Amino acid sequence: MIKKSKFFLLSVCLLFVSAALAQQSNMLEIQQADLLQGASGFERLINNVRMKHQNSLIYCDSAHFFRAENRAKLYGRVRIVDTKDPVVTTSNYAEYDGFTKIAKLRNNVVFKNEETTLYTDFLDYNRESGIANYFNNGKVVDSTNVLTSINASYDTRIERITFTDDVILVNPDYTMKTNFLIYMTVPKTAETVGLTNIVSAEGDKLNAQKGSFYDTERKQFRFYEGDVETETSKVYAEILFYDELTKYYEGRINVSLFNKEREVEIFGEEGKYWEDRKYSLVYGNAMVQKYFEKDTLFMIADTLISQDSENANERYLLAFNRVKMIKSDLYGITDSLAYIYSDSTIFLYKDPVIWNDKSQITADSVRFLIANEEIERVYLNRRAFNITKDTLGNFNQIKGRKMTGYFTEGQISRFHVEGNGESIYFDIIGDSVLRGMNKMLCANIMMFFEEGNIKRINWLVKPEGAFNPPHMIKEEDKKLEGFVWREEEKPSMEQIFAWRTPKRREEEQKNLFEQPEITIPFPDEEEIQKSIQEKLNSQEKNKPN
Repeated sequence: MIKKSKFFLLSVCLLFVSAALAQQSNMLEIQQADLLQGASGFERLINNVRMKHQNSLIYCDSAHFFRAENRAKLYGRVRIVDTKDPVVTTSNYAEYDGFTKIAKLRNNVVFKNEETTLYTDFLDYNRESGIANYFNNGKVVDSTNVLTSINASYDTRIERITFTDDVILVNPDYTMKTNFLIYMTVPKTAETVGLTNIVSAEGDKLNAQKGSFYDTERKQFRFYEGDVETETSKVYAEILFYDELTKYYEGRINVSLFNKEREVEIFGEEGKYWEDRKYSLVYGNAMVQKYFEKDTLFMIADTLISQDSENANERYLLAFNRVKMIKSDLYGITDSLAYIYSDSTIFLYKDPVIWNDKSQITADSVRFLIANEEIERVYLNRRAFNITKDTLGNFNQIKGRKMTGYFTEGQISRFHVEGNGESIYFDIIGDSVLRGMNKMLCANIMMFFEEGNIKRINWLVKPEGAFNPPHMIKEEDKKLEGFVWREEEKPSMEQIFAWRTPKRREEEQKNLFEQPEITIPFPDEEEIQKSIQEKLNSQEKNKPN
């Protein structure tokens, strides 16, 4: 029984000793001072002051040590050194609480953590959590970037700094502005939330409406609802990736690429663009708008490829699969298309059809030339066929091995057939009375049009055929071999925009670089006290009786 009592007393003593040691380890210690003076409620430490708290050494010119409260006020050349972590803090003044492990540093504060240095006048550092907060402006500098903001929170444990309000990131290549930015100091990446604007050293503009991610060392960007604008182009996507080193863009969802020099804009669901090569690939309900002064050429396809170049002969636009296009009174469909910018020539391949006013044009391949923003000439190669519907519903037809169509002010004026020419022409009087039908064979035929209607035909080389009055016209003779009227396939603007309607974006979007630079000075102590007193007086006045 006695042995058990002794064991119990020993255990209690050990507990008291452990608690005392624990309490002692949490207390501020004086290690050095040239002069120590006692005062009411605190001790004054003067000259060459050094204090210790756990693994932190605290240096200053003088201090007021409140021993019972385990806190100190530090004056002049304050320096706090963490002996285990690489954190060193300096300031002109500080307050340190040994119980909460919070250091409040003021005036010329420098917070250094390995390669990252923070500058401010107001910093609260919690050694327990490893989090430092500054307010009323601060600056963070590392080997790559300089970041400034009104407020920030630095979590030293995970090397993350959260900047808020008037955030600016500057490096030799870019300047970024936003209002919320998370910066990881080790990989040197910046993630923003909300509006983000960037300007490169070359003057390029990079913008995000819904935040971004920026790897500052690898020079890679990811923008959400973002665009990149250079001197010659503008790229947009709801999710936009940009690699500055390789000059490569990749966009997803509502992608658009605008070539300012060619006045061409390409839209799609996904896209890739190589800036150095000026080469782009867009797919997923792709669409082109070629802007002319008077109107616009609309074109849709599964896939679009665009190549720009300083060499005029290397500039082109390719479209593949289910191509449809509309320009003024010109409509077309084809399987694939090539638009050569140098001479404004468009090639249509594999079952192409063109409609112009009242005419339908088909051939194995079609090439037409645009001049002064209007279609000027069309070349039909192999199995060329032109059909024009008259006011009585008859189909005037002309076919041959090769055919060239000539246009005036966007309207067809004449067709020239070369080789194996055949034609059917219904002669009508006053757009209402049929006189008869001409059916001819001729190697070389010229057909003239006026306001979309055939006015006359010249058979240039030994024509063969006959003119039949209405009562002698047989139904089977009304169509040349290969005749197919395909008006139901003619595209409409409803079909174009059902395929893809470009996302509308505000022309004048908010930009943080366009806001005036205003510096609001921090109020001095007298102004702060005056403001507090005014608030107290107001509260007292409005207090109910």
